[in-house]
Amino acid sequence: MTRRTDWAEYTDGSAGTSDGAYGAAAAPYETEPSAVGSPDAGEARREGGRARGRSGGRRRRGRPEPLAEEDGGAASSSRAEQAEPPRDPVEQARVICLRLLTGTPRTRSQLADALRKREIPDEAAEEVLSRFEEVGLIDDSAFAQAWVESRHHGRGLARRALARELRTKGVDNTLIDAAVSRLDSEQEEETARELVARKLRATRGLDRDKRLRRLAGMLARKGYPEGMALRVVRQALEDEGEDTEFLGEDGF
Repeated sequence: MTRRTDWAEYTDGSAGTSDGAYGAAAAPYETEPSAVGSPDAGEARREGGRARGRSGGRRRRGRPEPLAEEDGGAASSSRAEQAEPPRDPVEQARVICLRLLTGTPRTRSQLADALRKREIPDEAAEEVLSRFEEVGLIDDSAFAQAWVESRHHGRGLARRALARELRTKGVDNTLIDAAVSRLDSEQEEETARELVARKLRATRGLDRDKRLRRLAGMLARKGYPEGMALRVVRQALEDEGEDTEFLGEDGF
């Protein structure tokens, strides 16, 4: 029987918003004033130290006096901070997923792999992953679109390379196609021209064939089709006065 859990436990009262999940996983610890002693206690210690100095007592430098522990003091606090993780598989899965999602969006497949490596039972993992999808903490479609936008503008990757990366992250092919289709051929070619323009200066002084191979190879590694890469590089070399008549339109 599938275990039913109040979703408030999953989002700490903020279901439906990613901020709640991130905050629950990364809430800072707060130190209460009583943990470091009051001003009166500090003044008493200073008076006591001066009294011992006047009476000729030896003062040990560099070794602060230990604070008195009340009701277990620091030892109790340390034990509380090192409390054992929850033993319930669903709760374990929830904590793991929230921790992994803090600051870094991930796909359902990535989270499922992480839970499997930590030996979370399949039933508990499925329950948590499905709940996270229901409230939008897992959204593979949004992940794919954001990945395409970021990696194209940040790294200059073409649709082919972007699709390959998304497949390695477990995104469904339908979602991949929808995400990369937002990047049209004209935008892709414009980015290829910008990449070549930035690298062109570094190839000056090389012979024509080496310049061609280096620039075209750079575009190929970023996923640009051979025909587009050749056309873009040829135009860039012609603009610099290189003779490119030896280059065909269909290959090297």
